[in-house]
Order: sequence, then structure tokens, then C-alpha cells
Amino acid sequence: MRVRNKPWAKDYLANHPDHLVSQPETLKGNWQSRFPQDQPIGVEIGTGMGQFIVEMAREHPERNFVGIEIQESVVATALRKVVDSGLTNVQMVHTDGEAVNTFFAPGEVSALYLNFSDPWPKKRHTKRRLTSPIFLAHYQDVLASGGQLQFKTDNRGLFEYSLQGLNNFPMVFDGVWLDLHQATDDVEDIQTEYEQKFSAKGPIYQVIAHFPESTN
Repeated sequence: MRVRNKPWAKDYLANHPDHLVSQPETLKGNWQSRFPQDQPIGVEIGTGMGQFIVEMAREHPERNFVGIEIQESVVATALRKVVDSGLTNVQMVHTDGEAVNTFFAPGEVSALYLNFSDPWPKKRHTKRRLTSPIFLAHYQDVLASGGQLQFKTDNRGLFEYSLQGLNNFPMVFDGVWLDLHQATDDVEDIQTEYEQKFSAKGPIYQVIAHFPESTN
């Protein structure tokens, strides 16, 4: 997706160090120091414009949240939403979420959110998909026992690939939705900006899963 440059973004990021982390590897194992309360941490990889993580933080004051976004103009927009909200249980990170296991210690994360990730449709790019085996191994490293991975997309090909990959890893499915907005069960659906804009064009797919307990 092409992102329009925002001239104010760089200065805005520099002026809000209390809400923005630029070197997340220095906080590995010590993320609670960024929050006023010691609470379970949820991490969104690819935060986009920030609507999802801000609404999650508002709905769940009993949790802390970290949003990771690589594009400067996008993370600045998300950061502004965080600052304007007045919420203290959200931190933003301006970096690539590819190396999430270098940012968080084993078991430091209680939930991971992947919302409308780049589908990387070409076969030669499958390793870049955020649900490829190499990324699943990273998530397994950082998730606490029973911690959930929530994946949401409108791309059927990516969803089918992800279901197969999660099953083969293996992971345990807690829920699978082939049309989330038509679901009749009681499922939380805090929407992203992208989701609100494009959901009328087709179904939204979602899977929630966790890694099985180690038998070693």
C-alpha cells in the first residue's frame, strides 16, 4: 500500500518519547517499565493507523498494549491517536515487527494480533507472510502459556495458507470465522480502519489459536 508522506511525522515522533519506543530490543524482559501498571501485554504487529489498538486499550484497561508499525507516516498517525486518547496502557514502536522475538522475552506477551497483514501473494514471497512457519516460531518464543494469536484478513488465499500453517505447526484452534461480521456467536470485533472501509466488498476471515503446552 502506498502511503502519503506526512511532513509533520518525524518531529511528532521525536516529541513523544513517553509514548514511542524506538529501540525495543533494549526493553526485552522489562516492558512493564513503560506502563504505570503491571498487566498482561497484548502486541499488534502492523498497527496501521492505530484505531484497533486504541480501542482495545480503551475497552480493556486491565491490559497493556504495544503497537508495532514500520512506516513513519503511519506510526505517527497511530501515535497521535494514542496521545489524543489520554490512555496510559498503550505504547507504540517504530520498527519492523519481523524480529518480535528480539523485542520480548519468552512468555512476556499474553496475546498477539495480526490484522490485515500484507498477503504477499507471490509464491516466492511466502516466507514474508506473518503466518509463515518462521514467524510462528517467533510468536511461540514470546507468547505466555495459553497466550492467543488472533489473525484477521479479507484475503481468502492468505487465510487458507494461514489455517494450514497454523494447523501444521501445530497450533490449537480456539475459533475460526469464515464471515466474522455475520457471526452469530458472541465474539469481540474491534475493527481497524481498513476493515471498516473494505468489509462491504467481501467477508472478513478470522482465526484465534494458541500453542499447545510443551510435553518436555
